[in-house]
Amino acid sequence: VIDKGMTPPKKTFFPPEKICMNWRQKRRPGAGLYNLGSTCYLNVILQCLTYTPPLANYLLSRQHSRYCHQQGFCMMCTMEAHVRKVLFSSASAIRPRAIIRDLKFIGEFKPDIPGDAYEFLRCALNAMHRACLSGSHDLDVSSQETTIIHQIFGGFLRSRVTCLSCKTVFDFFKVFLDVLLKIKGATSLTTALEDFVKPKHTDGKKLFKCSKCKKKVAASKVVTVHHAPRVLTVCLGRADDQSRRKLTQVVEYPECLDLRPYMSDPAGEPLLYSLYAVVVHTGHTCLGGHFFCYTKASDGQWYKMNDVSVDSCGIHSVLDQQAYLLFYAR
Repeated sequence: VIDKGMTPPKKTFFPPEKICMNWRQKRRPGAGLYNLGSTCYLNVILQCLTYTPPLANYLLSRQHSRYCHQQGFCMMCTMEAHVRKVLFSSASAIRPRAIIRDLKFIGEFKPDIPGDAYEFLRCALNAMHRACLSGSHDLDVSSQETTIIHQIFGGFLRSRVTCLSCKTVFDFFKVFLDVLLKIKGATSLTTALEDFVKPKHTDGKKLFKCSKCKKKVAASKVVTVHHAPRVLTVCLGRADDQSRRKLTQVVEYPECLDLRPYMSDPAGEPLLYSLYAVVVHTGHTCLGGHFFCYTKASDGQWYKMNDVSVDSCGIHSVLDQQAYLLFYAR
C-alpha cells in the first residue's frame, strides 16, 4: 500500500484534550436574529454554530480575543462577540450587524442578495480557521490543520485506489470539515452514506495514472472516513447536477447516527453521533426560497429558529423536515 497525505504536525495550535464536548453552562435559548435584507442563509449558520457546544464553550471562554493581535477584521473575535450577544441578550432578537458589515471578508456575499447556507458555513469556518493561524508563518500543512476549528469539525477521508492492471493499492488522505452527499435516489442518510463509500470504477475519460504501470489505467476507488471528526456536518446536496433543479424528496435522518459502517475500519466499536442542529430550505429552486433551522439548546430542548422567532418544539418535528444541512456531535 502506497500512502500519501498523512504527515504528523510539527506544531499543535489547539490541544484536542482541551475541547469540551458538553455545555459548560446550561441556560435558556438565546435571541433570534433579524433578517437584514436577504440574510436568512447566514442567520441559520450563525445559530447552528452558536449551539455547537465545543465551539460555544471556546468562544465564551474568550481564549481567542485575550491574545489576538489581528489588525482589522478577525472572524474569531467577531464570532466571540456574536455568541455572547445571542446567549446573554435580554432582547428576543438581535441584529447581526458586525457579521453583515464584514461579509466581504468572509466570502463573496452581499446582504441584499440571497446566498446559500452551505457556502456560508464553509466560508465562515474557513475565516475562523484563518483567524486562528493569523501571525503564524511558514507552517507545514499538518500543523495548520490543528486549529480549534479543525479539532472540532475536521476529519480525514481515505481514497483507496486499486490499479486494475497491476493490482497495486494507493491510499490518498484528505482533510474535510464537512461531507457533501449526493441524494439522487437516496431515501435516507444511511443510504446516501452507503452510496458514498461504495466502490466506484474509473475508466473512459477518468483514467488513473498508475506510478507502477507508468501509464493511465482503469482503477477502482473506495472513499471512507479514516479519522472521524468530533462534529460531523453533512450537506444533503439538493441541487441536481444535470438539471440544476432542486431535489425535493424526503431523506430520512436519525437522531442518533453510527458512523462506524462508513469508516476505513468498519469492524470496530460503534461510533455514535447525536443530532443537534438541522438547516431546512423551503422553496422550489435552489437559488430562491427561505432558510430556517432547528437547534438543541444547552437546556436539552429543541427550538425552531426562523430569523427573529425562537419557538420550542419536539424531536418529531425536527426529524420530519426536508433537511439541507445536518449537524451531529460525538
